[in-house]
Amino acid sequence: MNKNQPNPIKRRLSRKIWVGNVPVGGDAPIAVQTMTNTETTDVAATVAQIKRAQDAGVDIVRVSVPTMDAAEAFGKIRKLVDVPLVADIHFDYRIALRVAELGVDCLRINPGNIGREDRVREVVEAARHNGIPIRIGVNAGSLEKDLQKKYGEPTPDALVESAMRHIDILDRLNFPDFKLSLKASDIFMTVAAYRQIAGKIEQPLHLGITEAGGLRGGTVKSSIGLGLLLWDGIGDTIRVSLAADPIEEVKVGWDMLKSLKLRSRGINFIACPSCSRQNFDVIKTMNELEMRTEDIRTSMDVAVIGCVVNGPGEAKEVDLGLTGGQPNLVYIDGKPAEKLTNDNLVDDLERLIRARAAKLAEERKDIIATDV
Repeated sequence: MNKNQPNPIKRRLSRKIWVGNVPVGGDAPIAVQTMTNTETTDVAATVAQIKRAQDAGVDIVRVSVPTMDAAEAFGKIRKLVDVPLVADIHFDYRIALRVAELGVDCLRINPGNIGREDRVREVVEAARHNGIPIRIGVNAGSLEKDLQKKYGEPTPDALVESAMRHIDILDRLNFPDFKLSLKASDIFMTVAAYRQIAGKIEQPLHLGITEAGGLRGGTVKSSIGLGLLLWDGIGDTIRVSLAADPIEEVKVGWDMLKSLKLRSRGINFIACPSCSRQNFDVIKTMNELEMRTEDIRTSMDVAVIGCVVNGPGEAKEVDLGLTGGQPNLVYIDGKPAEKLTNDNLVDDLERLIRARAAKLAEERKDIIATDV
């Protein structure tokens, strides 16, 4: 599949809702989400982490709000950042009412653990009054006791039954503006549950493999599970749950969407794993290039191939490609453009990549202006 060929994925049709200024569902792009892991009452640390996530390309950030003190801190955080914020709330409905007053963009609750229906009704009315959607979050680790007894252990059917209970509450209150997640740490359970619920409701689905693990293992598990669902056309927002810096969650999420051609942002690198035929140190070059070019937001494909076996073929299909040789040859838009020696190779490549990114950005801006 070359860079100009669209992906074959046909996305599930869902109801569009708005989380702040970010559309979710319908024809909107799949949103990338993460969650802060700072103490919410530490306003400065939480704001700093959110801004780093923004720099990495996050669309939506979830913040845990376990206490009223955290709710007041959330209000301060809300004023200091401009990315949509989801408040994660359990048990105490008064916290939900308070953050609704303080400008939250979405309430993450389980209606079933908020308590009596009159309390749930208050939360829903506050959401309705303020134009705030709700996210129902079902998790295999916190299923209702009667469902644990009924099924014996978490299963896809148990997750779906729990979800439908919460949905029924919102249906009775005539509140359709919600999104849903059904997460487990087991890939098979998660995928089966999402596939089952996808045909039962019209609301957008938030995807994730919960408690997936550390950076490497969690990335692999999440890529397999979320990749299967995204390939099915299921999913309107994603969060890669890693025991790692939340910014890594954002990067991995974007890489998933880029690999499936569902979103484009920044550089999509094609690089060989290297072998004894390489004419420059491919691994070292790639490590430095990825680090140096993280700030580039222009969507572009860059190939870094160590020898002439596959190099020319790959280089001709991308915006900018490097083929190892004596000397190394750079292709731009499929045509030979410049010869580079190994001296200052990364510096020269960075220069060429930035120049090409700037030109592409200008060309695309002109196209948009002409279309308008």
